[in-house]
Amino acid sequence: MIENRNTILAVILSGLVLIAWQYFYNIPTMEKQRAAQQAELAQKQAVNPASPTPANPSATPSAAGAPSQAPIPGGPTTNAPIQNRAAAIAAGPRVKIDTPSISGSIALTGARIDDVALVKYRETVDPKSPAIELFSPSGTKEPFYAEFGFVPAAGSTIKMPDKDTVWKQEGANALTVATPVTLSWTNGQGLTFKRTISIDDKYLFTIKDDVSNVGDAPVTLYPFGLISRHGTPQVSGYYILHEGLIGVLGDQGLQEYGYKKIDDAKAVEFKVTNAWLGITDKYWAATLLPSPKASLQARYSSNLVGTLRTYQTDYLLDPMTVAIGGSATTTTNLFAGAKESATVDAYDKQLGLNKFDRLIDWGWFYFITKPMFWAIDWFFHIVGNFGVAILLVTVLVKLIFFPLASKSYASMAKMKAVQPQLAALKDKYPDDKMKQQQEMMEIYKKEKINPIAGCLPILIQIPVFFSLYKVLFVTIEMRHAPFFGWIKDLSAHDPTNLFNLFGLLAFDPTQIPVIGHYLALGIWPIIMGITMWFQMKLNPTPPDPTQKMIFDWMPLIFTFMLASFPAGLVIYWAWNNLLSVLQQSYIMRKNGAKVELFDNLKAVFAGSKKTT
Repeated sequence: MIENRNTILAVILSGLVLIAWQYFYNIPTMEKQRAAQQAELAQKQAVNPASPTPANPSATPSAAGAPSQAPIPGGPTTNAPIQNRAAAIAAGPRVKIDTPSISGSIALTGARIDDVALVKYRETVDPKSPAIELFSPSGTKEPFYAEFGFVPAAGSTIKMPDKDTVWKQEGANALTVATPVTLSWTNGQGLTFKRTISIDDKYLFTIKDDVSNVGDAPVTLYPFGLISRHGTPQVSGYYILHEGLIGVLGDQGLQEYGYKKIDDAKAVEFKVTNAWLGITDKYWAATLLPSPKASLQARYSSNLVGTLRTYQTDYLLDPMTVAIGGSATTTTNLFAGAKESATVDAYDKQLGLNKFDRLIDWGWFYFITKPMFWAIDWFFHIVGNFGVAILLVTVLVKLIFFPLASKSYASMAKMKAVQPQLAALKDKYPDDKMKQQQEMMEIYKKEKINPIAGCLPILIQIPVFFSLYKVLFVTIEMRHAPFFGWIKDLSAHDPTNLFNLFGLLAFDPTQIPVIGHYLALGIWPIIMGITMWFQMKLNPTPPDPTQKMIFDWMPLIFTFMLASFPAGLVIYWAWNNLLSVLQQSYIMRKNGAKVELFDNLKAVFAGSKKTT
């Protein structure tokens, strides 16, 4: 019966592990492959046209004279041809963007900021690989852009600049940190629009709009800003990471809508102050940053145009009236760049924004995750290697929790010391389980033993482990950060593989159909499994066969489970296991308890010889 029960438990445990692996690794991987295949098919079917087909903002007036909602781009039609990015950029006049962090251009047709590349970040670890492309013009495969302008009052026939408006460039020939650019356009009805765009050395655009009126009547205008993305982008697919529409909207706080969620909702609207909103990827984002004091109608929306989804975040500000012979001014900001923690925090403080640091998905353990990152980043600036910084932070965490761990391991040592007394209780009261429990609790009370104290070090590790996982997974600082040897990217899994003899055999085991996803087992996961096995063997063999089976299999199960995790996390886990073995051995010796490690190892190998 015992053997059958253990077999059943082993099967159940293995099944749970496989299900977890399927959910957290296999399914997202297959989704990535499917999305890549669909994108490749769409590209093959595309036709290269002569000109792009940008979307057209529009607004629906209300009876009260104000637009009832913010602008919505029409999006491409189902038969809209697709251009390559270079052709779309070359199709019309543009103003060059040239800063230490961004290269690209602004389209004079429509005055859209729709060409942004992040020159400090590359697609792969190869520094010669292409720069990350954030924004792309309409007419390309994946249009993504920001647009600003005005909506007239309901019933007004005044002409406004739109997607077809060709603005006139004034002043500087290129947008740089030192040289803003000015664009102007006159509508022929007395209104002159002048837009001044400036940029800092990071990712912050400042857009200042001046409107002067020499017509024969006052004009009421509603300033708007929007970020539009055409087509559903490929996402990482992990539940711990938000990708999609995001914002902190006044008192309503952080509002996150993934692409599927906003597809179902169609549109959600918010009337707020002290708000920012935009669209975020794992490492990059584009966000609208109106004045925190401004009152605005904000909205997330998803629109289906033909077979293509268009996602948008936008806002509409309160109206401003331009008197005859007068002028009016409005200023807003746009963030378009990498989600660097220090940069995001600086903008939050500089502009007085509402929790702009939440643009980075620090997760539920925000209060642990962000300090964890600060500590790692601080050590990195001392040692110059994020992997070493992680090792040092692990030591620091061990030192902080040493008093608690000392009490826990001391309690475990005392429990080992009273094992003979507990065994005697079974002989003394063989048929009275209640009496055994009562006497056992009396022994614990007399010896001042907390029976659950041994679990505390493990419980403490859980939020720390999860927070470190978040830091490695979501912070751009960890992206492409090398360690030593073959680890070139701490945020990616160990690239070596046991099943091709660590590169000696010229094939990729992970590409084997059906089972390939389970054959990613690198050197560091194996090291982690060995250190975990040593840690398990440090404790006495559990008397319960089921517990013994679980402890025996756990290192192997965790080795395979963590094989696809970021290498930095696996290195942390291995180093933490080693420190735990040293720490526990020291504390148990100090409390007079025998360290079981070598005896248990001898028993394992002796048992193997007997079996042979």
